[in-house]
Amino acid sequence: MPIHGTLFSDFQETAAREPFILQNKKLLKIQMGYGPVWAKSGSMVAYQGDVHFQNKGSGGLGRIVKSAMTGEGVSMMECTGQGELFVADGAADVQVFYLENDMVSVNGGSVLAFSSSIEWDIHRLQARGAAMTGGLYNVSLRGTGYVAVTTQGEPVALDVASAPTFADAQAVVLWTGGVSADIRVDTGGLSSLVRGGTGETFQMAFGGQGYVIVQPSETVVSGGHQENRTKSSGGGLGGLFGG
Repeated sequence: MPIHGTLFSDFQETAAREPFILQNKKLLKIQMGYGPVWAKSGSMVAYQGDVHFQNKGSGGLGRIVKSAMTGEGVSMMECTGQGELFVADGAADVQVFYLENDMVSVNGGSVLAFSSSIEWDIHRLQARGAAMTGGLYNVSLRGTGYVAVTTQGEPVALDVASAPTFADAQAVVLWTGGVSADIRVDTGGLSSLVRGGTGETFQMAFGGQGYVIVQPSETVVSGGHQENRTKSSGGGLGGLFGG
């Protein structure tokens, strides 16, 4: 008996041949013929061809040590072979961009995939003059290649050079290399430092030249716990990234 309806015609695989292409706003298609890629562990939903996966954990001894000491990080798998790979993360929206000899700092839970030509490392956002026991952990991506991140809903790209810019740390997805960032906590006592207290007092303040990507959701995700928040002074990517 024939199947009637538009299911198979409306949702056919895209024929585009770019290395990273959106199959739809929640599903990323990767052409493996351009070389190996890194993808978030468990993000594979389908592939066609001959694709192999090797779980690298946090990848590299230095990153493994950081992950073990902090309980933070991002688990990645190396994908190699030929064919088409489809990745997604909990039906979150997928955003794709090309990095050209530049860098971004991404919330660990928002990293979906990137070209193997991109150098990456896990960094702790260090508050100057204060200990951040809970900590905030980001992934720095540096070099040239494709990057895909996830957002909860459609994000906004804020030009920090146009005005002083502030955001809830739980809503910040990434910022670009020319941006400086401070971690700020308003007064109000310990109860105000956690959601459900007297208010949202934990903020990030951005300046410099570049963009901050903010999602319309305040979700605590892996790679960035927001407990035990502490006031910060100072800024810049170098000042925020501790060892």
